[in-house]
Amino acid sequence: MARNTRSTKRITRWSKEDRLRALAAFGEDVTETESLSCALHHVVAELGGLGGMAHLTGPWAGSGLRLLAVDGLPATQARQWEDRVVRHPMSPVDPMLDGKCRWRPIRPRDSGRDPGAGPLPEHPGSAAVSGIAVVPMVSRERVLGTLSVICLEGEPTGVERAFLEEVAHRVAGHLGRSLTAPRGASSEWWLEQDGGSRLSEAAKAVSVGAWDWNIRTGELFYDEQAMRVLGIDPDTYDRRIESWVDMVHPDDLPWVMADTDEAIRTRSLYSVEYRIRRPDGTSGWAQARGRVITGPDGEPTHMVGTVWDTTHTRAARDAVDHALRHMTDGFAAVDADWRITFANPEAERALGPVPDTKDRSLWAIPAARAPEFKEMCRRTISEGRPVSTELCSSANQRWYGLRLVPVPQGLTIYSTDITDRKIRKAEREAAERSAAERSARIARLTAALAEAITMRDVVEATAEHVLAPFGATRLAVLTMEDRSPRVVGSIRYGETQLDLFRAHDPHITAPVAEVVTTRVPLFITSAGEHRARYPLSAKVLVTDEDQSWAFLPLIVSGRVTGCCVIDFAGRQPLTGEERTLLTALSGFIAQALERARLYDSEHNRAQELQRGLLPQKLPPLLAIGAAARYLPADRHLDVGGDWYDLIALSAERAALVIGDVMGHGLSEAATMGRLRTAVRTLTELELAPDEILTHLNELVSDLSDDSYATCLYVVYDPTTCLCEFASAGHLPPVVMHPDHSVRIPEIPTNSPLGAATPPFDVVQLEVPDNSLLALFTDGLVESPGQDIDECVDRFTGILDAAVGKEVRPSLETLCDTIVSALLPTQKKGRDDAALFLARTHALTAENVAAWPLPTDPMAARRARELVRGQLALWHLDDLVMTTELVVSELIGNVVRHAQGPVALRLLRGRSLVCEVSDGSLTTPHIRRASDTDENGRGLQLVSALAHRWGVRYGTSGKTIWTEQLLHTLPAI
Repeated sequence: MARNTRSTKRITRWSKEDRLRALAAFGEDVTETESLSCALHHVVAELGGLGGMAHLTGPWAGSGLRLLAVDGLPATQARQWEDRVVRHPMSPVDPMLDGKCRWRPIRPRDSGRDPGAGPLPEHPGSAAVSGIAVVPMVSRERVLGTLSVICLEGEPTGVERAFLEEVAHRVAGHLGRSLTAPRGASSEWWLEQDGGSRLSEAAKAVSVGAWDWNIRTGELFYDEQAMRVLGIDPDTYDRRIESWVDMVHPDDLPWVMADTDEAIRTRSLYSVEYRIRRPDGTSGWAQARGRVITGPDGEPTHMVGTVWDTTHTRAARDAVDHALRHMTDGFAAVDADWRITFANPEAERALGPVPDTKDRSLWAIPAARAPEFKEMCRRTISEGRPVSTELCSSANQRWYGLRLVPVPQGLTIYSTDITDRKIRKAEREAAERSAAERSARIARLTAALAEAITMRDVVEATAEHVLAPFGATRLAVLTMEDRSPRVVGSIRYGETQLDLFRAHDPHITAPVAEVVTTRVPLFITSAGEHRARYPLSAKVLVTDEDQSWAFLPLIVSGRVTGCCVIDFAGRQPLTGEERTLLTALSGFIAQALERARLYDSEHNRAQELQRGLLPQKLPPLLAIGAAARYLPADRHLDVGGDWYDLIALSAERAALVIGDVMGHGLSEAATMGRLRTAVRTLTELELAPDEILTHLNELVSDLSDDSYATCLYVVYDPTTCLCEFASAGHLPPVVMHPDHSVRIPEIPTNSPLGAATPPFDVVQLEVPDNSLLALFTDGLVESPGQDIDECVDRFTGILDAAVGKEVRPSLETLCDTIVSALLPTQKKGRDDAALFLARTHALTAENVAAWPLPTDPMAARRARELVRGQLALWHLDDLVMTTELVVSELIGNVVRHAQGPVALRLLRGRSLVCEVSDGSLTTPHIRRASDTDENGRGLQLVSALAHRWGVRYGTSGKTIWTEQLLHTLPAI
């Protein structure tokens, strides 16, 4: 009943669970003395006792208990209570391996029954002391010591006993781990050598004393040097082991006693370094080493050894230890057995916490879970050279740089936190990649813009290299013309939106007008911002998909030439870097647009020049159907030195000309224009092909010493189906007969114009009706690495294949087919190319009439009769009178001024041709006859009646011809 009353009066702020949780929080940084003091405080508070004591057992036989910690008692009273507890016959010094709490009641009359016990301490509440509760601390089948609580109001309850036993169990566990853990001054210290070497070095450096401890009697003998080390006065020394125990620092005593007990129990070498408190009040460090000597019965009897002062060496080691523990980099030492002998906090952060086990194996830390770490450690030892690597710690996910250095007794590991460095490196690499990507984007765009010729090319290149890489969806490029915007190209913008860009009202085109005025890029980050700032343009430009816009000014040489509008949908606003890149790209776009504008201007002029130099349209001739293509080498100018022409000759004949001025460009185009004009002029004179080439050769030679040209001149006569070919260094034509058989005439090539030596050879070849003539320049057929004959054969095959695809294909279709088949195999821009296709049409016999005539005056009469009869057959009665007059004048001139033989020929083609031939080579001339002259009016009359007239010369004489226009064309 009294116990319940006492319990209800006591106020307990902490519950038992709270106290046990506090004890469970003991870590390696809690010393043995601190753990005992803390546990003692909690059990005294929980039981409401007067005070408490903690004792540890000694390592020698009969040594009993040693007081180590006190709670709630003054030092003098603690000694009195200790004497009653330790010397009492029922003292718990006996083994109590069961860990159960013992109760020792104390009554006033007990003092008389115990002669060895002194009187109880006097205090105001001493009458209430009822007894002492003692609980053993058991670890590994060994009693380490006891916890004792002086109770005031009776025996502890069952719950309190259980609490005492649990506290004792937890403290014993902590003491067991602590007392068996390696000490900083043990033989595993990373800087020291093995035990024998250390002892030898110590013996040389300091004075070493000897000691002999009788384990059974407890006598401890020191020599003179040992007493000097420990500060013992030989005159007062009592040779008791307890005197030495009293000299050991209380914080070191638990593990010193544990190591001593371990050495006796296992008969192992004894080595311990501890702090001593000398009788003169000084303190220091001492190192003791010894070994156990057993008696005849095999039980330990003595322990002998040496002792020396390590105060100075310990201070040096502590300084090194302090420096290593507090250095900014990690440091760990590993011995030859792969045990971690030292690791500062930074090393544990990098490698992971060192295990709490006795062996402290390197392979038990988290870093060792990586196979490459273990392999690297072994390689460092085997190769005997340092190794560096990087490791991501699993504990804090930070990166560390590791350097493993082999040492004679093991391995040292240095670690440096390189997370920030790696972040900076990653940021730097990201910036470099971004800069490289930015440079690559600029390079790709500038390369594409350099290839862009027209403004449309610039827009397409910009779309290809800006839209997708920046996640844009639409693009519009505007130029300013007469202060008004003009859309030169757009991608995915509708006509309604383009009309807004073309508007002249700056309020409607506000964003564009602002950019053009301020010359500053404008970036709109949202549809809401667009509507707020530019409501009129937002009505047209903003859609459900639009998210942001970029309006970039196009500036060239300090003047604004336009604006580039880019629309973004479904992405975040542009970053600062992207804005900078787009601004830079706008400069390249502006430069490209300016070049394209200049190109367009030059291109238009070049096209005008080319149209003036080449026939805009081939004339429609009765005997020849023709089509042609010209492809300049310089696609920037569209001009070059290749040319072709089709010229109508007398008697329905046709001249086909193709040539190539060596080189390409404006100068060669000018030379080509001169040659083409000269050819037409010489052709009008009805000169033979070889004579025309001779005159052209002189013309080219007079231009300059390095001017050369090739030329192929062909004359086709539809009345005889004969072709005359003359070449000056040009490739021969390809002739395809109606049956698709192909023939390449063997025409003497001769030298090019400007280098040739006349005369030029002329080859005559019969070409059947409806044959195909293909004339071309070398730029069309030449291919790198192939012989010219192989190239011509390839052209012939393509021509044959193109003709065979359909029945009588048009010449225009054939030109397109051949050009598209040949050009992909050539290098574009390597040389000019010209293709000239012609299909022959023979003049049928019913459209030709020819008669020989006598050279007497009756020839004119006979000629008129023949003309009347033939024109009647041809239903050309309206031309009878004029034709009779023309024939009469021509025959009269022949009879009067020329010589035989004389012949008359009529041709019905696109016009009515009347020819009178004779054997004379004299040239007829029109005279200016006066009013009184009787002669000289014949050719004037012929010129007035005929559409045109002329003279051509042959090997046997000349032919005077006239042409009169027909209202209807004959069938040929």
